[in-house]
Amino acid sequence: MIEYSLADDLALALKLAGEADLISLERFQALDLRVTTKPDRTPVTDADQAVERSIRAGLAAARPHDAILGEEYGTEGDSRRQWIIDPIDGTANFLRGVPIWGTLIALAVDGRPEVGVVSAPALGKRWWAACGHGAWGQTADGHAHGHEPQRLRVSGVTALADVALSYNNIQGWDGAGRLDELVALQRAVWRARSVGDAWAYMLVAEGHLDAAGEWDLKPYDIAALIPIVEEAGGRFTSLEGEAGPWSGSALATNGHVHEEILEIVRARG
Repeated sequence: MIEYSLADDLALALKLAGEADLISLERFQALDLRVTTKPDRTPVTDADQAVERSIRAGLAAARPHDAILGEEYGTEGDSRRQWIIDPIDGTANFLRGVPIWGTLIALAVDGRPEVGVVSAPALGKRWWAACGHGAWGQTADGHAHGHEPQRLRVSGVTALADVALSYNNIQGWDGAGRLDELVALQRAVWRARSVGDAWAYMLVAEGHLDAAGEWDLKPYDIAALIPIVEEAGGRFTSLEGEAGPWSGSALATNGHVHEEILEIVRARG
């Protein structure tokens, strides 16, 4: 079996993300967009499915021995190298014409995400990282001319009272039985807002937010975010403090305030 470097894998993920952007942008705000409801009552569009098929086809050609986990088509293969795909993170935004959505592509090795790409073409933004290679972001001028990639770095805020926090949505915290903890967090920080989806975590990596966290997540919602936040100097765990994308929740911070937030969230749980 061919041994690939993380730089090779990152280059492939970026290529696949670029191809995915062409598909998703063409269907964004399309009048004939097809929307159905999955058994878990979440929406799925024809764009979600087309993007995941494109990424799977690219992986089958370039990494035929790797496993794949995708939101729309499940698990395929058995390997210590597993690609984890969310074809359109933020489908609810996508189908309503809100530009806060993106494609998430990760590579986990032995369960640990080591490559992550988040591409938000309607925002003209892309972020990426590989372990040991730093975290980077790029803004496109329209859809043609990209500015030079910029190294990402989390904020230096150290006091919880100065923290800008994104919590995604109240329903998720309420469903997890942690609404009281969310209220306590909002009282403890400077500013709490619901930014939503992957963008909130990228704002942490860029240093514009100091923390982002939410419940009721799947591995494909989380995996691509982890290398980017960590390579930007931040810390990423579940809201219970576990490492990896497998525990159903996420907390990304600049590292300085991570333990204080975990203490509040776990106070009753």
